[in-house]
Amino acid sequence: MSRKRTSTQNFHVMSSIKGKNTKLEQSISKAIWRKGFRFRKNVRSLYGKPDISIKKYKVVIFIDSCFWHGCRQHYKPPTKNLEYWSQKIERNIQRDKEVSNYYLENNWSLIRVWEHDIKIDHERIINQICNCIASSMKRK
Repeated sequence: MSRKRTSTQNFHVMSSIKGKNTKLEQSISKAIWRKGFRFRKNVRSLYGKPDISIKKYKVVIFIDSCFWHGCRQHYKPPTKNLEYWSQKIERNIQRDKEVSNYYLENNWSLIRVWEHDIKIDHERIINQICNCIASSMKRK
């Protein structure tokens, strides 16, 4: 049987969650690097700070986790502090839409990848990303 965490323990757990260079990011970036594509990670000068970007070919990649980005299939709200979490996740979803619209309106190739898709079929996702990058390179 699992024990309940105190609010202090919960704070430490939540504050240790990384926002960049996560295992999902690492798995995608290592795979596309091995395929010969060169990129930058978490570029602050780009709107929304994409997880992976190639400015030269106007390509941005966002890797969205099911919890933080409110996946319709897998998101389960926490049982405590529901109001805070629902507002937090809703704002994340809204921000994702704003960022996506920005890149689409400015003729960038936008790739959004869900955590569950990476876990289900990693190789297919890598191939889709590489195909998108390659087609963006041809347009330049």
